[in-house]
Amino acid sequence: MPRASVARVSNDADVSADGLDTDEVASADPATATERERWEELVAAIETARERYYEQDAPTISDAEYDALFRELVELEARHPELVSADSPTQSVGGTQSDMFEPVTHLERLLSLDNVFSLEELDGWFGRVERELGSLPELLCELKVDGLAVDIVYEHGRLRSLATRGDGRVGEDVTANVRYIPAIPRRLRGDGTHPVPALVEVRGEVYFPLSGFTALNDEMLALGRSPFANARNAGAGTLRQRIDRREEELAAARERASSTVARLQDDLDRAVRRLGMLALVVHGIGAWHGHEPQRQSVAYDALRGWGLPTSDRARVVGTVDEVREFIAYYGEHRHDVEHEIDGVVVKVDDLALQGRLGSTSRAPRWAIAYKYPPEVVRTRLLRIDVNVGRTGRVTPFAVMEPVRVAGSTVAMATLHNQHEIARKGLLVGDLVFLRKAGDVIPEVIGPVVEERDGSETPFEMPTHCPSCSTALAPAREGDVDIRCPNTRSCPSQLRERVFHLASRGALDIEGLGWKAADALLADGIIADEGDVLGLQAADLRRSTFFTREAGKDEPGGRVLTANAERLLAELHQARERPLWRVLVALSIRHVGPTAAQALAREFADLDVIAATPVDRLAAVEGVGPTIAASVADWFTVDWHREVVEKWRAAGVRLADERDESRPRPLAGLTVVITGTLPGWSRDTATAAVQERGGKVAGSVSKKTDFVVAGENAGSKLDKARTLGRPVLDATGFQALLDAGPAAAEEHLVPADD
Repeated sequence: MPRASVARVSNDADVSADGLDTDEVASADPATATERERWEELVAAIETARERYYEQDAPTISDAEYDALFRELVELEARHPELVSADSPTQSVGGTQSDMFEPVTHLERLLSLDNVFSLEELDGWFGRVERELGSLPELLCELKVDGLAVDIVYEHGRLRSLATRGDGRVGEDVTANVRYIPAIPRRLRGDGTHPVPALVEVRGEVYFPLSGFTALNDEMLALGRSPFANARNAGAGTLRQRIDRREEELAAARERASSTVARLQDDLDRAVRRLGMLALVVHGIGAWHGHEPQRQSVAYDALRGWGLPTSDRARVVGTVDEVREFIAYYGEHRHDVEHEIDGVVVKVDDLALQGRLGSTSRAPRWAIAYKYPPEVVRTRLLRIDVNVGRTGRVTPFAVMEPVRVAGSTVAMATLHNQHEIARKGLLVGDLVFLRKAGDVIPEVIGPVVEERDGSETPFEMPTHCPSCSTALAPAREGDVDIRCPNTRSCPSQLRERVFHLASRGALDIEGLGWKAADALLADGIIADEGDVLGLQAADLRRSTFFTREAGKDEPGGRVLTANAERLLAELHQARERPLWRVLVALSIRHVGPTAAQALAREFADLDVIAATPVDRLAAVEGVGPTIAASVADWFTVDWHREVVEKWRAAGVRLADERDESRPRPLAGLTVVITGTLPGWSRDTATAAVQERGGKVAGSVSKKTDFVVAGENAGSKLDKARTLGRPVLDATGFQALLDAGPAAAEEHLVPADD
């Protein structure tokens, strides 16, 4: 077998393939002076970015910006091949060997990967592989871990060296740190199936688990340093430490009885603790002295057998559609993984075919990285404004230069409170790292301190409400938030409460969005949220927002719009919503769907809840003292009780019908409902469980008794499998309702379904 056939590649891709091949694309015209100048600018910018990324682990541009620069360079060189030189970034692997570490020459070159950013570009790679081989072979799909590429050599099963990738030929020797990294085995164990070779060189990614990333960044901010933009940089910065030098400095300080001993000890303890958190996933092989496997996937079996951590998410597939499905699945579930991923790597599984396809000067032709949209970008913080919420909380938020991140354009992000702004060290005018993970609210990670020029200014929290000019103050001593105490008539709070009561988690009233809520208040149709449920057609006709000019065949004047008619129908249905939704709609602080369901399940009547002592409320499972105190306090306010009476007068159902004679077979059970169940809405399924004494939770935990999974169940089903919780389909759910948990056990969905 040709030596080049063994997988010697890092899953750390840093070049755009774009479906371009400089052997196929060429320009008839030489590059202009402007194009040559732009080529030099791109090369300089990319080399600077590489130095910051690979050598200093402190990038000042985002991955998306780097990809855009590299993409432009690839396209420019494809049009003008005469610009390509041996030292062009497109012809070399990113990164160099730092002077801080001893150099290590890899036994086999550690290549990088080409990138594609769309399914169309991926199809271009499929086409090239098929043309070269005559047909598309079996492919190996695996997650592209966003970590630090490493090269590990074992001799006779014992670890000989751990090195960073460097420039692909020479890396940095970080072997001394292995003693503090439990995730990297120091000795391989063989068996009859997978004997350990006399010498083997493995490639993988060292990463910082997401579970500890937030705490690490909090620590960095507390030390007055820029936060890590992502877990990859955290992992790289952690691994690339000279622990031996820190130990020497500490020993010398102790001999001198120096006052710096405590500080040096703290620094060393912190560094060792971080090293202990590092994890490893192995995804390739370099040199291998002994019997070589025939397929990449078989090589993974051997690695796993020796005790090296490999991914259990890798899949061998036979069709393009299966590759697309794999990419789509992890595009949706990328945040269910314990480490950051920024794409999917697709490889030809057969090692002999890998050898036939070969490599360019920096990347194999038998593998490609499909990159997901970036989730961390840089943008400028233009100003900080504040928003007043429905409970009076004044929340600062960042207004930024609009930037594309995670598939959407973002211009604003919450900053939580003034203490969070100070903790992150943000100044107005800062260049900041912005993160948007999937559908999560955008978050400003922190400033790029190195980019400050002195023009940045500190933010000052307002002393008066921007909506009603009332003096702001903490709700109670020790409260980190400041609030507007004008809860009854502050325009912002009123509007947010009206909007909230119509939300899906509350009364679920279509047609009553933010603009409609604003129109009802601005036109004087309602004074507060208490008037909403009693609205009639005559009320809406008083507003131009809810009316339109009459048509030729209609009575003169203005008539209700279709949206207004729908709103009236929705209000009629909202009056019959279950009690827990009414509780959520009242905007009682801390009371969300889970607590509201617990209270409704226990007491079934709003008047009973209002009259119940706080200690009795706190004793309800899922409530506790904080929520109980908030509920009790809410009912002591006169105008709050007026809202309840207005709703009562409008015909809102304030109590759930409960047949005490009916058996409660699900008492004490916790059920999670996910996906679409035939014949059930989420509300009716929830009500059915609660009527039988069960509790419906919003997330899966070890305390979950059953997970009811319909179509498109998503991540909750995955977590149920991980935790080993019982799963029911629609048939099993009906059995649970009809005959209880023992009957449901006979209808469990097998784990492999």
